[in-house]
Formats: sequence, structure tokens, C-alpha cells
Amino acid sequence: MKRTLTILSLYPSQMNVYGDRGNVLVLRRRLEWRGYRANVHELHLGETLPRDVDLVVGGGGQDRGQVAIQPDLLRHRHDLRAMAEDGTPMLLVCGLYQLFGHSLQVTDGTRLAGIGILDLETQPAPQRSIGNVSADTSDFGTLVGYENHAGATTLGPEAQPLGTVAAGQGNNGKDRTEGARRSATFGTYLHGPLLPRNPLFADHLIRVALERRFGHVELADLSHAAEQLARASGSRRR
Repeated sequence: MKRTLTILSLYPSQMNVYGDRGNVLVLRRRLEWRGYRANVHELHLGETLPRDVDLVVGGGGQDRGQVAIQPDLLRHRHDLRAMAEDGTPMLLVCGLYQLFGHSLQVTDGTRLAGIGILDLETQPAPQRSIGNVSADTSDFGTLVGYENHAGATTLGPEAQPLGTVAAGQGNNGKDRTEGARRSATFGTYLHGPLLPRNPLFADHLIRVALERRFGHVELADLSHAAEQLARASGSRRR
């Protein structure tokens, strides 16, 4: 029987702008190409969290999507916090990145409480951030993606930036930070979707999940030709 990981996809009906569901597909395929099985569980409004989750992935959405899911996300906050504290790898993009912080103020002034896994706050930005982004990281090289957000996110002392902006706006267009990280929880504004264009980052999430579940693993090398074409295409559109 193949070794299996369970990937939890948070609210894909509301939080899937700019193809963020592609991050789940990449994780599943890169597991399958290495002989593992991926069980993808989509969490929808009103449902119960599954047990034994190995990876958590969430995407971006419009303000109305964030307003719709926020009460349900708060219902699961204790379980999600416990997963994060236990080292479950998590990737949150844009809208769910904001809601994993302490609070978010959407463009109409409504303030939404977050679940506080990441030490950050988000306010409306003076102008929308749109365009290609590259961010230099200490562990994953240069991450590339596309941003389209109206929020300005400020990190607190317990959050480290995921990367330093080399091109684009990032968290707020002022301090050159992009995203946030705490242990194995990562938040970012990078769409694209992110993981098809950044396979080393995808493999880091996979490795952490596999080693939590099965102990030490050796990941077989995969060809990155298609990913390099995607990265180059994004760079040409700057």
C-alpha cells in the first residue's frame, strides 16, 4: 500500500482567485510522481475538520469571500492553532494569509478578527498592489509570483518575513517584506499560482509533511523544465 498524506484545502469555493487551487494540485502531483498518494480533503462551510492532516493549504478571495468564511474559520481556530504548534506545514495565500493574522480591515471598513497563528495585522492600503513580484528568501532562493491585493500587512515581533522584496510591493510597499513565516506556517501574497513556479518551496512543504508522518525521507529529484519556463514567462511580463 502506498504511503499517503492528507492535504487540507481550506474553503476552495470562496478562496480560489487567480488559480490558487493549483498549489494543491502541484503538491499532489509531486507526491504522486515520487510514489506517494495524496488524499485531498476540501473543507467547506459548516463542515468538520478531518483528523490526521499532514498539509494545510489556503488561497485568496474577494472581501465578500473573507467575510463569508471568517465565522467558520474562527470555529476551527483552536484545532488549526494546535496543528500549527505541532509543526504541520501550512501555506496561506493572500486572503487566508490575512485571516491567519490577528485582524483584517476590509475595504469597506469592516474589521474581521483573525485566528492569530501569524503575528500580523492588515489594514486597507492607500492603493492596490498589482503586478509581478520576486522576493529573496534564505531557504528557498528567489520566489516569484503575482500580487493583487488591497491590504497593507504589518508584521509583529513574533513573525519573520518569508522574503525580502526585490521587485513589486509585498506586504505593504514600504518595508520590503513579503509574506510571513512561523515555524512551518507560511503566509504570502504571491499568486501565480505560487508552487508551480517555485518547486523548491513546494518540495520543502512536502519534505516537512513526509518527515512528520514517516520519519526521514529522501526526495527523488524531478525535472523542473516546465517550472523554469513559467518563471521566465512571469519575469518577461514585469
